[in-house]
Amino acid sequence: MSLTQVEAPARPLPPWRSWLGRPEVVTLGLILLFCALLTALSPQFLTVKTLFDTLRACVTLGIFALGVLLVLAAGGIDVSFTAVAVFALYSATKLTLGVWPEAPYPVLMALCLGTGLLLGLANGFMVDRFRVPSLIVTIGTQYLYRGFLLAFIGTAHIMNIPAAMDSFARVNLTRFQTADGTNVSLPATFLFLVAAALLTHFILTRTLLGRATYAVGGSIPIAERLGIPVRRVMLFVFGYAGLLAGLGGLIHGTQNRLANPFDLVGQELDVIAAVVLGGARVTGGRGSVVGTLLGVVLIVLIKNNLVLMGVPSTYQKLVIGAIILVASGVFARREAR
Repeated sequence: MSLTQVEAPARPLPPWRSWLGRPEVVTLGLILLFCALLTALSPQFLTVKTLFDTLRACVTLGIFALGVLLVLAAGGIDVSFTAVAVFALYSATKLTLGVWPEAPYPVLMALCLGTGLLLGLANGFMVDRFRVPSLIVTIGTQYLYRGFLLAFIGTAHIMNIPAAMDSFARVNLTRFQTADGTNVSLPATFLFLVAAALLTHFILTRTLLGRATYAVGGSIPIAERLGIPVRRVMLFVFGYAGLLAGLGGLIHGTQNRLANPFDLVGQELDVIAAVVLGGARVTGGRGSVVGTLLGVVLIVLIKNNLVLMGVPSTYQKLVIGAIILVASGVFARREAR
C-alpha cells in the first residue's frame, strides 16, 4: 500500500443490529423460540402452573449461577460450588439437629452462609497464593470438600430436617387453585433469588469492586498496573461464590425437605452453561445479571420440557451443548465486528 492510500474507517453497525446482537437479546430470542415450539406441541404449556414450576426450578440454579458469574467475570472458573453447597447444607443440618433442633431459620442460614464463605475464601486463597489455574484448584477442592463430608460428617440421608426448614418450606408467596382443580403455588424461597440478583447487580454496576472484577477479568497485568488489588478481587469473587453456594444449598434442602450428601453431583456444567448462555465470557471481563438469569431460564426450560417435544431426556446434554455452540458463535461474530 502506498503512502497516499488511506484505509477507509470501519463502518459501525446500525444501532438495531448492534442491539440484536447483544447476548441477552440472543438468549431471550432462544427462550421465546423454545416456548413457541412447546406451545405448538402442547397447548397446556402456557399455564400459570408451568410458569410457577419454572420459577421454582430456577431458584437454586439461579443462586449458584450468580456466584459463578462473578468468578467468570474475574477471569476464573469455579466447579466446586455444588460441593460447597452440599457441605454447608449437610453439616449445618446435622449440627443443628444435634445441638439446637428448634433453631430458627436465620440461624440455619447464618451457618450455611458462613460455611460457604469460608470454603469459598479457601478457594480464592489457593488460586492467588499458588498461582494455579482456578479450574485445577476448584476441581481439587470439590473432591476435598465432598470427601471430607463423606468421611468425617456422614453419608446418611437426613429426612427428619430441622423444624425451621420444614416450616419455611411450606411458606408461599401465592397459592391458589385453578379451574381444573390443580394447586398452584410460588414458594417464598423465590425471594432469595430476587435478593441475590439485586445484590449482585448492584455490586457489578455500582461499586468499584465490581468494576475491578471486570478489569481483572480483562487483563491481570493491566489491572495490576492500574493499582487494582488483584488478591482482594480474587478473594472476594470466590468468597462471594461460596457465600451464594451456601445459600443455594440451604434453599435446595428446604425445597426438597431433605439433606442428602450425594445431591447436586453433575450440576456444575448446567450452571456454567447458563452463565455462558447469558453472555459471560469464559476468559473474563464480561457478563451481566440479566443475561445470567435468562440463561438459567433457558436451561430450566430445556431440562424440564424436552419430553413434551418428543426428545428423550437422555438427549438433554446434546441439546444444551448445541445451543451453547450456536449462541457462542453468535457472540463471537458480534465481538469480531
